[in-house]
Amino acid sequence: MDHATDPLTAPEPAGGLATDARTAAPVRVLVVDDSLVARAVYARLIAAESDFALAGQASTAEEALEMLRVSGVDVILLDLQMPGMGGLDALPKMMALAPKARVLVVSSLTVEGGEHTLAALALGAADTLPKPEPGRYDSEYRAMLVDRIRALCPRRTQRPAPPPRMAARGAMRSARVLAIGASTGGILALRQFFESLPPRIGMPILVTQHLPVSFLPAFVGQIARFSGRPARLAENGALLAADEVLIAPGNAHLEVEARGEELVARLTKASAGTGCMPSVDPMLASLAQATGGKALAVVLTGMGRDGTEGAQSLVAAGGSVLVQDEASSAVWGMPGSIAGAGLASAILPPAELARRIRPYFAESLAPGRTAG
Repeated sequence: MDHATDPLTAPEPAGGLATDARTAAPVRVLVVDDSLVARAVYARLIAAESDFALAGQASTAEEALEMLRVSGVDVILLDLQMPGMGGLDALPKMMALAPKARVLVVSSLTVEGGEHTLAALALGAADTLPKPEPGRYDSEYRAMLVDRIRALCPRRTQRPAPPPRMAARGAMRSARVLAIGASTGGILALRQFFESLPPRIGMPILVTQHLPVSFLPAFVGQIARFSGRPARLAENGALLAADEVLIAPGNAHLEVEARGEELVARLTKASAGTGCMPSVDPMLASLAQATGGKALAVVLTGMGRDGTEGAQSLVAAGGSVLVQDEASSAVWGMPGSIAGAGLASAILPPAELARRIRPYFAESLAPGRTAG
């Protein structure tokens, strides 16, 4: 996949911090794959990196679960297609046994429409990578896999980030729009957020999640189930409606513009500063202008710093930005960058963020009012 158009898998370190793994403990990697060739390739790759250590190899999910009962790991490379239990069924059990481990799904199923990948991400997998055919584990693929593993363990491979600074609290403003941005690990975070959000908030919801285009149809259905609301891919000129979820397509930014008293979606393809497509930055920056700052943004787990520039624009216009906390994030890049810049009004796990936003939409639920 092209990293410029698939930021979910971009290897940029979280928060753009410099690396320094010389004194850190190695990242312990467990390989779970029924292919002897794949296990051998991964084992050699791990052995070649001074900041990695092979925690073990398993040819079945059942064998991996037994290993996790006695050994600690940081990253699990998990195939989904295996005899017996299979990776998807084993994933929740693995996370229960190793709650701090990051699961990187490496499977050929990740290129077959996205359903299996999105299911794994919704269960808590942090990231995914297509598995090549035997004989095609070239140097580019190996470098990509190494970058993914490193990005999932930033504390082991990066210097500590400065402590976050909370945004100065002004008068609470009701919002006309709720906008959500996410990347790596975002599917689980979105599920947790929506499942804790009240069934009616009286304003439209926008979602920009870094995903390949082929995953979007399945993702729309997933969001509809998580949220209990109508969900659809955004189209140019689409009217924003209360309690409907508009989702950025994988090949364009989702922005908002005002047309009289109404707010409508606008799709653009201009290059974003972070290289992301779609990007959270233009979504938030457009809301600052279209709503006069009467918008609320929630930025969830993800690599890099997409959303920081947009957050600056929104906060400057009077809007508010809430971000996911580091402990619950798969990668605290995007939310950490916003928190480090002092732009976040709250830093909480997704479910608590959903409960925290009630004051922002109270006015939207007042009798006789409609969002937009």
